[in-house]
Order: sequence, then structure tokens, then C-alpha cells
Amino acid sequence: MSLLFSEYPLPSPNGPLTLANRIVIAPICQYSAQDGKASDWHLAHWTSLLNSGAGLVTLEATAVSPDGRITPGCLGLWDDATAAALADTLSRARKLAPPVPISIQISHAGRKASSAAPWHGGQLLDNAHQGWQPFAPSALPHLSTETPPTELDLAGLERIKQAFVQTAQRAAEMGIEMVELHGAHGYLLHQFLSPIANHRTDHYGGSFENRIRFVREVFEAVRAKFNGVLGIRLSATDWVEGGWTPEETADLSGRLKQAGANFVHISSGGVAAQQKIAIGPEYQVPFAKMVKAQSGLPTMAVGLITQAQQAEAILQRGDADLIAFARAFLFNPRWAWQAATEMGGVVQASEQYWRCLPREAQAIFGNIKIAQR
Repeated sequence: MSLLFSEYPLPSPNGPLTLANRIVIAPICQYSAQDGKASDWHLAHWTSLLNSGAGLVTLEATAVSPDGRITPGCLGLWDDATAAALADTLSRARKLAPPVPISIQISHAGRKASSAAPWHGGQLLDNAHQGWQPFAPSALPHLSTETPPTELDLAGLERIKQAFVQTAQRAAEMGIEMVELHGAHGYLLHQFLSPIANHRTDHYGGSFENRIRFVREVFEAVRAKFNGVLGIRLSATDWVEGGWTPEETADLSGRLKQAGANFVHISSGGVAAQQKIAIGPEYQVPFAKMVKAQSGLPTMAVGLITQAQQAEAILQRGDADLIAFARAFLFNPRWAWQAATEMGGVVQASEQYWRCLPREAQAIFGNIKIAQR
């Protein structure tokens, strides 16, 4: 029996959310929203992902406020207009696919906000080019050549915390089953965690206890209002000497478990331009293994996991509970179908696609009772 294609129950206050398999679509930023509102691009993109065979689809980093967007084209969920657009687009996409649980990653970009899309260079934008003034834990730019962000005062911290809560509530109202806080890749929550980006001298900076304080406050505030599956994505290491460490990641994960976390999603890097990442197949899996072992949380692994046998081996070793994929599904939206043929798994797909399978793959569609050609 393939673990990759076995069911997995994620706990929550509402009862377990059972995934049909261990394949998770990780958040994949599309930079294609209009004033934060989901677009026709998202309709096509989400419909494709929901027909991919994955057990869970996570919507891209979704800003909790306009100034929390990475780029002017980032998806948002901060008011009635952005909520209406996202709810309508997601509802239409879900009607065009088998039932698949949805997760949404909610985020504030901090000092990495107000940037151009990657295909336009990714540099910070000024007011003349749709930009705005970013906010951060400290007035330290990501790059020395950039204009420093504004250091958040206590009122600003409270405003952003409440924005996370309200965004999670809006997600719940539209039937999204799972929320992932974005505490990775150098965005605001990660900036508070890392001594590279956080030079505060108040009780939100300095010691480990202080640097994790805002993340814990945000998490606890969301947990108090959201009864679905709730977790966090963390960068396990900054890949820079003197930065955030895997040991700190495991410690924080354990504390968040006590605060009601249902999962942790382990990535790495993104907060420091001087990072030196040791990239290779499964390069982040050892971090997921450590966090899983020390925190006891259901753990997602991600990062250069591209083959079905590779993902299966990670699960069989017990290094992670779920495997997240991003670029692999952009390149091949039917990656899970191919994996199912290799691993003897079963996936669901819309009936319009049933005739596509070659004879040797006809058994992978769980909703086909008679093979069709």
C-alpha cells in the first residue's frame, strides 16, 4: 500500500479533515490579481489544480491588508470586495472539479512588500510605479540599496494581528477548510523571528522569547476565531550564521502545538540576501524530520521533491506526514495522475477527463467503474 496515496486525517476543533492522499499543492504566487481581487486567471489556475488529483490544494499567499501584498498583483482577502471576488472565483472553480479540501495561506510581506513581479525584476517599487511604504519589525531594508521600511509601532502590530484574524474569518465564511499562516521566506512573521531582520529593543525583539512573541500572538488570536485546520509555514533556517535556526523552529513549533496548531509546513530561507542555501534533492527534508520528531505536529515537507518514489520514501522513513509540491504542478498539472500509475494509487477527476487514460493507467481513477477508451 502506497503511503503517498493513503488517507491522512488532519485534526481540528471541528473534527478531523481527512485528505484522500498525502499530496499537497503548496502556495504558488501568481501575481495576477486586480487590486487584490481574484481574476479569471485564478479561475483557470484553481480549476486545473483541483483536477490534479492532489489531496489538498493551498491557495497562494493572500495578503491580509493592502500594504501586506508582495506585489501590486498579489491576491488579497482584506475587505468585502476582495472577499466577494475570491469567494465567487473559488466557488466556480470548485463546481468544475471533484471535491477537494482547500487551504489558504494568509500573509503580510513586511519589508518585502511593494515589489515588482518576479518577471519584472522583483525590485521595490516607488509611489510612481504602484508602490507604497513597507512596514517591518525594524527599519532595516532587505537589500542595502533599498529604502528602509517603517518600523511598526504597537498600534501597527495590533492592526496587523487583527487583519490576520479577520482574513481567517472571511476564509471560513466562504467554506475554506484550512488556514496556513505564512511565517517563512522572509515575510513579516519570519522577519520577527529572525535576528537578521529584527533589531527591536522592546519585548518583541532580542531574545528568542521576544522574537517569537508576535508570531504567537497572531497565531493565538486566529486560533480563537477560526475553528478549522490551522497551522503555519516556517523557514527552518535562514542559511546565514547568526540567523534563525532549525532548533528554534522545532521549539516554536512545539509551543504552537500547545496553542492549538494542527500542522507545520517546513521550508527555509528568504530573509537574508547573503543566504547560502545547500540546494539538492530533498534538501529541506531533514528540517521537517527534526521538527516532526521534536514537536509531534503533523508535518509537511517541501523542496526539490519531484518524483513519486522519492516522496514515497520520505513518508516510509517517517520524515514527514505530507509532501507539498509547487513548481512540479506548474510544469505538469497532472503530476499526481502519473504518480498514481507508478504507485498503484487512486485519484479523483472530472468525468470529462476519464477517456484520456491509456490502458495501463485506467485503474487510477477511483470514480470510473468501467474503463473507457
